[in-house]
Amino acid sequence: APDQAVDLVGHSMGGNVITTYAGVRPSRIARLIDLEGFGMPATKPEQAPGRYAKWLDELRSPPTMRTYASQAEVAARMQQNNLRLPAERAAYLSGHWARETAPGVWEIQGDPVHKATSAVLYRIDEIMACWQAITAPVLWVEGAESDVWRGMGPREQARAELDRRKGFLNRVTTAIIPNAGHMLHHDQPQALAQLIEDFLLLPDATEEPRNVPDTA
Repeated sequence: APDQAVDLVGHSMGGNVITTYAGVRPSRIARLIDLEGFGMPATKPEQAPGRYAKWLDELRSPPTMRTYASQAEVAARMQQNNLRLPAERAAYLSGHWARETAPGVWEIQGDPVHKATSAVLYRIDEIMACWQAITAPVLWVEGAESDVWRGMGPREQARAELDRRKGFLNRVTTAIIPNAGHMLHHDQPQALAQLIEDFLLLPDATEEPRNVPDTA
């Protein structure tokens, strides 16, 4: 859609990507939906030498994705990572989460580079400058039982930091989905879909920011 603004939705790292992009290219975004993409823990300059060293060390042995013997094993691993995920949903998702690349070899459909250390420190002030430049309405969605904040310190400290970061968004609608963790699209897909649909169907991009009630 080279000649029109688009709606973007991203989860976790994807949410971090789209919020940064929306500040760099604000005219390209009509509405933005950020699902638990609240940025990473802030870094300090003195971390740079160790980070560069770790990055160089990892270049010798690039990360790989683990393989599984069956789709059922993939589903079981998904449930191990997310105790809220029922077996039926895990069975369905596993067929999209992984693929059989050879008989008895199932590979997760992800880029292993995602697991590698970045050479670049996460400079929070630069990221917040990008967020502040976003002109599109933003839907900020959290899972009520998420632990995505754990790298930012104790819960109260992390909550304050998330609220501080959210304050850099000029036109933000906040929603919290109960009984959902970081993988809120797996935990409460219907509730999340309804939130997204309602947000995208707002009459125009001048809608005032608002808080959305918790969604069961």
